[in-house]
Amino acid sequence: MKKFKSAIIGCGNIFPMHAQSIRSLDNAEVVAVCDIKKDRAKAKGEQYNCNFYTDYKEMLSKEDIDVVHICLPHYLHPEVAIYASNLGKHVLTEKPMSIKLEDAEKMIKAAEDNKVTLGVIFQNRYNPGSKLIKNTLQSGELGKILSGKLEVTWNRSDEYYSHSDWKGTWDKEGGGVIIDQAIHTMDLMAWFVDSDIDYIDANISNRAHEIIQVEDSAEGVIKYKNGIVTAFHAINYYSYDAPVEIELHCEKGIAKMVGDRAHIKFKDGRELIADNNPEDTFDYGNGVKGYWGMSHSRQIKNYYEALSLGVKPDITGYEAIKTQKIICSIYESGKKKVRIKL
Repeated sequence: MKKFKSAIIGCGNIFPMHAQSIRSLDNAEVVAVCDIKKDRAKAKGEQYNCNFYTDYKEMLSKEDIDVVHICLPHYLHPEVAIYASNLGKHVLTEKPMSIKLEDAEKMIKAAEDNKVTLGVIFQNRYNPGSKLIKNTLQSGELGKILSGKLEVTWNRSDEYYSHSDWKGTWDKEGGGVIIDQAIHTMDLMAWFVDSDIDYIDANISNRAHEIIQVEDSAEGVIKYKNGIVTAFHAINYYSYDAPVEIELHCEKGIAKMVGDRAHIKFKDGRELIADNNPEDTFDYGNGVKGYWGMSHSRQIKNYYEALSLGVKPDITGYEAIKTQKIICSIYESGKKKVRIKL
């Protein structure tokens, strides 16, 4: 079995999800890490017994690397992904793919041109609740979806934004509550509906923050070409991170997700429930365990299994750009105050 040599660029908060997931695999190993903050890169290099760098281009020129993991601010995802692809490296990037849709398209083209695999993290698709709803929809048991709604009400204070030099900005984060907090829920809804989009009509605004450029509130509708209309509402000025909610009204019942727990109630009285198992944990280092993070490891495992088999992973650039189009169209609609046809 080939053991893929992996490098992680960005040693911030999401780093352990990738590093520990790689460490758990038989067919991959972390051989180098990179961060512009030398102390942070050095600490992770020592922790994983590998070389560390402050310049990713230097790292890629010196190290024998098969796969690059991108855990960087949003605006840097395309630059690094395209650079790595052009060197023949496989790429797995955190969400979002990019800030601009054309950059996401360039990422896909670079991967294709260089015959490498581009993957994008949308780990919530691997949660038991998400899989139950998706599988039940695909089986036809729920019949056609009639309509859907989602809600994300979280908390990101001005203090939270003050600790970052890129969050809360249009040019670096690319937006606020939609591109950062609600994107996973938007992705799940699109995955469940599984149709091209007809149009998006949205409103965005900053209603409760003093120091950010971007939106902290968004609402609107997404109409799919199969006729389904879904509604969304997202804010990040609530008093706490309330469980996200998705509801699908279907011909034969209602599928509802609150947090990670899915509850399907059929018109004939049957019920199906799926939730994360508290005993199903993953150690991200420093003794911290959390079942909520299991799905990062599941997606990363799928990515490396696909590389070993020479097939496509579940969530490729082509799959992820569907959600990128939604995010970008919400912003276009909200800024221009017009309905966007796709």
